[in-house]
Amino acid sequence: MYDRSMVCAYLYVISRYGYPPPAAETLLHLNEMKNLGFQSVELEGIREEHLSDMYQIRYTVKRTIDELELQVPYFCAVLPGLTSLDKKIRQKNLELFEKGCEIARLFGAHGILDNAPLPPYQFPEDIPVARHYDEDIIGNAVFPTALTWDEFWNPLVDTYKELCTIAERYDLTYQIHPAAGCVSASTDGFINFHKAVGRDNLRFNFDTANLFAIRENLMISLLRLKDYIDYIHLSDNTGNRIEHLIPGEGNIKWDIFFKTLDRIGFSGHIALDIGGEESKVDDIDIGYIRSAQWLTQHWIEKKQT
Repeated sequence: MYDRSMVCAYLYVISRYGYPPPAAETLLHLNEMKNLGFQSVELEGIREEHLSDMYQIRYTVKRTIDELELQVPYFCAVLPGLTSLDKKIRQKNLELFEKGCEIARLFGAHGILDNAPLPPYQFPEDIPVARHYDEDIIGNAVFPTALTWDEFWNPLVDTYKELCTIAERYDLTYQIHPAAGCVSASTDGFINFHKAVGRDNLRFNFDTANLFAIRENLMISLLRLKDYIDYIHLSDNTGNRIEHLIPGEGNIKWDIFFKTLDRIGFSGHIALDIGGEESKVDDIDIGYIRSAQWLTQHWIEKKQT
């Protein structure tokens, strides 16, 4: 079994079963992640239908988590409607977020996680529900012509203040996951957003691949964000596009990365976040096993000596 500080990210499940995967099969997913050797796993509730399904089966899932002696340090509630310009849609998603916090608390999580806020882009028709929008799609999106930035920004900040307050009631951090095209996709973007929201439990989910793909210097980002990082999503990236590769198959300088983790005194969880349709991983099970063995060798064992 791998160290409990190493997490199997939900991207494993998504890579096997699609986006979103069937919530009704969560017990199977938990067993599969356990059989890979993980003691800590990540679970998600993706938009209204999937999150509501997870809420309905939350007690059954909790029993299986306990029976398998697993930990769920972070639960993701993916709710892009939180950034809607429509106040009614935002309110509906705030209610869904609270359900996500209730699930996270029941599962014993430290925090709840979501993608960074997406601006109110206007896309061409028939854009599918997706984990990430590629550069071409983002490049063709436009900001509504009748909307000023402050008309978007001020309600957004107020909403995230409320989200942090809700998470705090459940004794959770609120982790923001960077993704291309989002408001706080970069180091500067998050620091600016954190200052505006002004809540201590607003945290940065450090995604190595996504940050490397937008040309962030990971060492400098870690140094600047050290007070905001509890949770890392780890995968490799070539630097050419969004992809989540097995460590060692991209261009991230891992020796510098881990030395910097030591330098900032990082002691949180690292989730292996390998796969997705944007990545070439021939066998996802083997990919996660190889990655877990690699992380054990390059980080877990060294920090234990």
